[in-house]
Amino acid sequence: MTSYALLGWVLLGLLLQFNCILAWQDYKDYKVYELLPEDEGQLQLIRKWAQEQPDWDLLGSRRSHNEKGLRVLVAPNQAESLLKHLQAHRIEHQLLSDDLSPLVKAQREDNQRNKARFTLPLIDVLGAFYTHAEINEYLDSLPQRYPQRALVKHFGWSYERRPLKLLTITNGDGRANKPVIFIDAAMHAREWIAPSLALYIIQQLLDNYAENADLLKDYDWVIMPVVNADGYEFSHTDSRYWRKTRKPTWDPENIGTDLNRNFGYMWGLEDGASPDPSNETYQGEHAFDQPESQVVRDILLHYSDRLTFYLSLHSYGNYLLLPWGHTSSLPPNYDEMMQVADAGAMAILYATNGIYSYGSGYHLMYATSGDSTDYAVGVANASVAITMELPAGGFLGFDPWVSHIEGIVTESWVGVRAMALEVIKLYQNEAQTNVH
Repeated sequence: MTSYALLGWVLLGLLLQFNCILAWQDYKDYKVYELLPEDEGQLQLIRKWAQEQPDWDLLGSRRSHNEKGLRVLVAPNQAESLLKHLQAHRIEHQLLSDDLSPLVKAQREDNQRNKARFTLPLIDVLGAFYTHAEINEYLDSLPQRYPQRALVKHFGWSYERRPLKLLTITNGDGRANKPVIFIDAAMHAREWIAPSLALYIIQQLLDNYAENADLLKDYDWVIMPVVNADGYEFSHTDSRYWRKTRKPTWDPENIGTDLNRNFGYMWGLEDGASPDPSNETYQGEHAFDQPESQVVRDILLHYSDRLTFYLSLHSYGNYLLLPWGHTSSLPPNYDEMMQVADAGAMAILYATNGIYSYGSGYHLMYATSGDSTDYAVGVANASVAITMELPAGGFLGFDPWVSHIEGIVTESWVGVRAMALEVIKLYQNEAQTNVH
């Protein structure tokens, strides 16, 4: 290689690095306020504003016993408008951060330092947050290490042509048609702790098989650590608090759809999603117009004749949310699902004193139409479907530090394991009938 060619490659590398720096949204002068509604009327008013003002990112409460406020993230040019609304309606509030950029920068650097300690495909699940590409490289290494118990399938593509991969874990006994426990994570891009839990579950079932053989005796586990691959990658490379997908909408000024409003069961109801592409809960132009939701749909339908438990990992809030999300009525097997949720919540309470609320998503939080757990029960015949909202971490709840990973995922695994055991107990006869 000539000296000119070498110089060219060096300059290209510097240019790419510079462009990456430019692309990263540093959240300079972004404000974070805590809102303290005094009654249900003020709370509903704030939620109404969040629908009408898509640039006000309402983040919810952090669910501690003495903190009932809602946090909202706003760009510098939106702060004055927010304050006028709050003052006009006499809603108590306080400024928590006048500039979010130092936190975002420090967390990004902390994560990069921690990742540098390992060489792929080896990863430290409890020691860093990994990109979609890094997670896929780790998944691809597992069948080599566990050829009898781990199988990776390429199940589809994201909008930006990232491979969406699915890991199946068995006990290696060769029995076919076992009932399935299906777990997915990261439908919402910024919820980095959800893939961390999915990866920890994988490690428990593979690396710690002796301790968890009872979970695999009559069941196969199917795990998709990252659903929203494009949005998740974008939150690592460009905008830490990005939530939606990256497929353009009919509005050229807005990109992305909320995947958990894009499923084709009770999609597009007036209460529970938004037809406005600028809104964080944008439902899409029609159900399943996102390739990522199509993949999850296809997985659910592929296993519909033996799908016993579907668990979708999200953050944050300490909730176990059951169908239905779109209506106040309850599904026929609601009592069984409550038994499963109760087992998980009580296991966590006894282990760590962590408190989870559980029940119908509609009653516990708010209406959601076109969500994945409603589809799993309403169309894909899942016996039990639960959305697990993991504990808050970091400053805004969605941004735990690397040092928070271990505490959150090890506590959450206690609940996941207990729920799986309860499912196995409830549907034991069905499992033994299906397996041959």
